Amino acid sequence: MKLELQFLGAARHVTGTKHLLRIGDTRVLLDCGLVQGPRHIADEQNRNLPIAGRDVDALVLSHAHIDHCGALPRLVKDGYRGPIWCTEATKDMVRMMLLDSAHIQAQDARQLRKRGHHVEPLYDEADVERTLQLLRGVDYHQPFQVTKELRVEFLDAGHILGSAIVVMDIDLGRRHRRVVFTGDHGRKNLPILRDPERIPECDALITESTYGDRLHELSVDMLAELARIVAEELHDGGRVVVPAFAVGRTQSVVLYLGQLMREGVLPKLPIFVDSPMSREATRIMGRHPDLFDKETAALLKAGHNPLFFEGVTYVADVEQSKALNQQRSGVIISASGMCESGRVLHHLSHSVPRAEDCVLLVGFQAKGTLGRRLLDGETHVNILGEPHTVRCKVRSMPGMSAHADWRELMDATAHLSKRCKQVFVVHGEDGPAETHADRLRDAGFAQVYVPYKRDIIEIG
Repeated sequence: MKLELQFLGAARHVTGTKHLLRIGDTRVLLDCGLVQGPRHIADEQNRNLPIAGRDVDALVLSHAHIDHCGALPRLVKDGYRGPIWCTEATKDMVRMMLLDSAHIQAQDARQLRKRGHHVEPLYDEADVERTLQLLRGVDYHQPFQVTKELRVEFLDAGHILGSAIVVMDIDLGRRHRRVVFTGDHGRKNLPILRDPERIPECDALITESTYGDRLHELSVDMLAELARIVAEELHDGGRVVVPAFAVGRTQSVVLYLGQLMREGVLPKLPIFVDSPMSREATRIMGRHPDLFDKETAALLKAGHNPLFFEGVTYVADVEQSKALNQQRSGVIISASGMCESGRVLHHLSHSVPRAEDCVLLVGFQAKGTLGRRLLDGETHVNILGEPHTVRCKVRSMPGMSAHADWRELMDATAHLSKRCKQVFVVHGEDGPAETHADRLRDAGFAQVYVPYKRDIIEIG
């Protein structure tokens, strides 16, 4: 029986993860995420999936970020009817993520129709509800049978709540192979969540490489840098706008700001989390305290909630959000993290032209996104279809990312080199992916591939 991997997304690219495990005639899809980037490119790829839903037998989901789960309703709309396996916490998060995605698409379609463009959403809430009925939640460390040949176990990836390292044991009759998919591999010593678990020995590894050529700051340096940026804005009389993904990054920024104020490093200042999804994500996290790290658990036990405290306002309705246009100081945290959609666009449209304001980017910015253009120093950008001159300060704290850097990735995988014969480097742009692949070869891995989209490679 032949065992193959086909790379249908996030190959030499960071978003749109889709990897197809082909076991004989059986097809198991690992993740089904949306491509993010320039609208005309992303929409074409998201609308025309590289595999038909009816051609997939089962699906295993590593975590709930939209570039890993966001195309699930499109696959279901296209005929997929099998199970979607994920952790229990991911199951909770996916509901929120997909309903929000459908809402944003409907909203964008309405706006585009007003400008004379007829665009149909990729999917609607009915498609999301059909997708949610297919979710199958499984606890960490609880092996389960996906197909007759495939047995899977989830380990904690330490990336966002519920994120998993996917360990796949495959029975090929006279031979057995173990394939491990890192999903998005997290980092040690970040706030709130537990550290990533040790990757078990395997025959083949699919590893992310988002920061395959970069090192992050230490957490103590991140705190100092965040304090410096916010203090600078207090002095200049401006505000800080933080585009952040609703799941993971938003909660980290809130926790860090709370710590800095609690310790007296920063004065008390208003913090606005303007994202209904961020509010819901924070509530969902509160329902899974067993997944918190020891430090967060100790804070809760001592009566300090690191995510809900005096000075933090979780903005609910649109009118409250609009009122923030008059807010001239403090911190506004709003989705989306790459500045491609959501309420953050309205806040950017007000802050980008103001020299006294600051836009603080705290995560990876994919090529072609508004966040990347700001990061690259472009002086003229379009926001909500209108041209803006960039006069604000643009700061970046990539060290706040929940993706492992190259050293952390090597530390997590180096022990696998003796048994692991094949490594597939994905979820990274060309430079970081190739750089990480070279390091893996130097570490003794025999066969290291940086696949292109649609490549099919046999697992020996």
